[in-house]
Amino acid sequence: MPVVMKGKEVADELKKKIVDDVSFLKEKGINPVLATVRVGEDPGSMSYEKGTNKFMASLGIECRNFVYPEDISKEDFFEKFKAINADREIHGILLFRPLPKGFEGDALEALVNPEKDVDGSCFINMGKVSAGHKNAFEPCTAKAVMKILEHYNITLEGKEAVVIGRSAVIGRPVSLMLTGKNATVTVCHSRTKNIEGVCKRADVLVAALGKMHFVTEDFVKDGAIVIDVGINVDENGKLQGDVDYDGIFEKTSYITPVPGGVGNVTNAVLAENVIRAAKILNNMN
Repeated sequence: MPVVMKGKEVADELKKKIVDDVSFLKEKGINPVLATVRVGEDPGSMSYEKGTNKFMASLGIECRNFVYPEDISKEDFFEKFKAINADREIHGILLFRPLPKGFEGDALEALVNPEKDVDGSCFINMGKVSAGHKNAFEPCTAKAVMKILEHYNITLEGKEAVVIGRSAVIGRPVSLMLTGKNATVTVCHSRTKNIEGVCKRADVLVAALGKMHFVTEDFVKDGAIVIDVGINVDENGKLQGDVDYDGIFEKTSYITPVPGGVGNVTNAVLAENVIRAAKILNNMN
């Protein structure tokens, strides 16, 4: 019978350590603070902001929300962002996307202090992940994948891993992190030939492309470990993964559900990164 890798179990374990760390920091006079930065009224960002506030508060981490109108000039926004970045009381910064047209780009990515980049999105942290630097802030969802594998005592050394998707926030970093654990990794994407055949070689298959039920039984070999990172909404408004969960379940040895899998761990990883940042910025790490 396949093992269902439940994100709540992993998150609960992480949260216990985070609560202890928060208490330790507060005893030292340090109040861990996460700043969220939002431009405009994007519903998805507003929902994420609300959920983040609630989750961080449950762990004793303070959230400070910085919200700016969609018509703010790029110059004004950059000045305000620099002030947030320079605030010594703020330990982590989470910048919500999408941003208004013209805001994205190298200047913005370079603006984030790498030691406050708890989302792992700035160029310096991306470079550290690529180099296997132990002090990198990895993108939270990619790190959540690794936390799940670690929690369920899955040894990656010598295993063949396939990642479907090459985004900068999930596909690429998780492939590098798997390589760092001595797996042999292949990254598949829209131009991959015979993608089913490539995936069917995988001992560990990570689906992170954002296409509902893309991975069917033709992609999965018997006994494979399957991690579903996808979040899609079907015609009934229900969350679905990139994997046809019911269709492949019996072929797997371990599998994550959607919802209830990787997504549950991502916020806990973000909180863990805020604690790490607070320690680094106070010369405690």
